[in-house]
Amino acid sequence: MTIEKKIAKDLLEIEAVSLSPNAPFTWASGIKSPIYCDNRITMSYPKVRREIASGLAELIKTNYPDAEVIAGTATAGIPHAAWVAEILDLPMVYIRGKAKDHGKGNQIEGRISNGQKMVIIEDLISTGGSVIDAAVAAKNEGADVIGTAAIFTYELPKGIENFSANQLTFKTLTTYSTLIEVALEMGAIKAEDMTLLQEWKKDPASWGK
Repeated sequence: MTIEKKIAKDLLEIEAVSLSPNAPFTWASGIKSPIYCDNRITMSYPKVRREIASGLAELIKTNYPDAEVIAGTATAGIPHAAWVAEILDLPMVYIRGKAKDHGKGNQIEGRISNGQKMVIIEDLISTGGSVIDAAVAAKNEGADVIGTAAIFTYELPKGIENFSANQLTFKTLTTYSTLIEVALEMGAIKAEDMTLLQEWKKDPASWGK
């Protein structure tokens, strides 16, 4: 079994991902979606979190071999960044959504040096907004952000556009396409659900209207 399918299977089995083609979830953005992903749940499953950490470490070694520091997005990316940094024996920092309004006003917690090559870890990629904002903050503090890594991507066109516009690359352990394929194999969805799930990915803003 490929790493993409193994991680997808893990996420479905521990119910970090829920699929509901006929009774959609509503995201904070207002988008109606047949899928809801909460990768924070992976923290509670040692075997799954170890597989994710190992997979992300290998992904970084393969795609970003020059990485000098691992950063986690607050809050969901922090634990995974810590585990990956330990495996790779690299420094680790985390990036707040905004600078603190007290103390030194830090947005990055930990220590980076000017020009240090950074990989940012996020738990999942939808439109990419939060990790792109984190990358901008890191660059403003002197880091050389060479890429980002995540457990899962919804493969949304808007996300791909946003990363391209910001000249930022991302790699993930598994994808929406792989996940729904595995869900079908596991019997978590029916064959007739596949068309609907595939159509949602193309234009989520208009889905369910």
